[in-house]
Amino acid sequence: MPNLANNPNRKSWIEVPENSDFPIQNIPFGVFLTKEDVITIGTRIGDCAIDMGALQQLGYFDGIELTDDMFMQDTLNDFISDGKKTWRLVRNRLIELFDSENPLLRDNAKHREIIIFKMEDIEMQLPVLIGDYTDFYSSKEHATNVGKMFRDPENALLPNWLHIPVGYHGRSSTIVPSGIPVHRPMGQTLPNGETSPVFGPSRLVDFELETAFITTDVNVMGENILINEAEDYIFGMVLLNDWSARDIQKWEYVPLGPFLAKNFASSISPWIITMDALEPFRTKGPKQEPTPLPYLQQKGKHTYDINLEVYLKPENAEESLISKSNFKYMYWSMSQQLTHHTSNGCRVNSGDMMGSGTISGPTEDSFGSMLELTWGGKNPITMKDGSERKFINDNDTVTIKGYCQNSSMRIGFGEVSSKLLPPFVRK
Repeated sequence: MPNLANNPNRKSWIEVPENSDFPIQNIPFGVFLTKEDVITIGTRIGDCAIDMGALQQLGYFDGIELTDDMFMQDTLNDFISDGKKTWRLVRNRLIELFDSENPLLRDNAKHREIIIFKMEDIEMQLPVLIGDYTDFYSSKEHATNVGKMFRDPENALLPNWLHIPVGYHGRSSTIVPSGIPVHRPMGQTLPNGETSPVFGPSRLVDFELETAFITTDVNVMGENILINEAEDYIFGMVLLNDWSARDIQKWEYVPLGPFLAKNFASSISPWIITMDALEPFRTKGPKQEPTPLPYLQQKGKHTYDINLEVYLKPENAEESLISKSNFKYMYWSMSQQLTHHTSNGCRVNSGDMMGSGTISGPTEDSFGSMLELTWGGKNPITMKDGSERKFINDNDTVTIKGYCQNSSMRIGFGEVSSKLLPPFVRK
């Protein structure tokens, strides 16, 4: 099944602004709410959202085997369950429909009125019903930085880190799409020099620069997935801000790891960018030493050159760029993460989400958290308005952007942007 999207010379009859994240070569998938309170599955070209439910009702997907209501649902789970062949058939049909040379929909004003919306006239929703959420810890630079801060700098990485993609199971109930504000969490902390904990608002709220991938149905319980098959089960990727409360985390994480410090909120970008769209940006990951065990070994290009940026905006002030990183720094690949996840027979379902873990690069300006950027608060960041930040203040907005770019094409994720509000107060 050919992938028709990656021709960089293809143009759409929908206008696409210069340097847009969403040219016709992208064709992401998401879920949105119209002004008429209709929820539909859609895609995006330029600054236009496209109602795929309406396209299906009007017969534009005829010839592709789909259930009658495939794109009239409020999640992408069923579509994702149909597998890679269907994803590619649908993307190819969309690319043909919106190609500048195709008059079928271009010249049908009545249908265009029903199908195409301006982005400002719709409200993006969570794209999938996320049954399970796993967060990995797969950036060697990040794990090393944290190890230096909290453990022996000479032995920053724990003995298992170079042998397995370390992860933990998060909480899917508090994953929200971009634009939804997040409350500063309450929790137990142990003040410096004290022996008894206190309960109150976290003082050290942090962002974590991550991506996440969304799976299709991978296996039955008890079955493991081979490393050379894993990529076939990855539908696409989103940006992820995995909010963290460092003071709560420090007190609670021994002996069982992350808990309430991590599960109060995780924010994701609303458009899922397919692996087909990212194909032109494959690259090699870091050299893995020691060589992983045979079930995790892979050769070739299994990561992606995704530029990542983090902006911090105080209330009523200009935003500041505080970090520039890249997904290609990740030590463990997505296919290694998924293979390891199923190596014990753990079942993975359509719509499950796997977080990359904080993505930090080799330089100080490429670190993926305030914990690292300020080195635990010792080196505050100066904002454009002259204020300083050790961690995230109430009413600050954190925005993560991501895009791939080569000499002929740009494919982007848009953004995930969320404001941190004061603690929730019961009325």
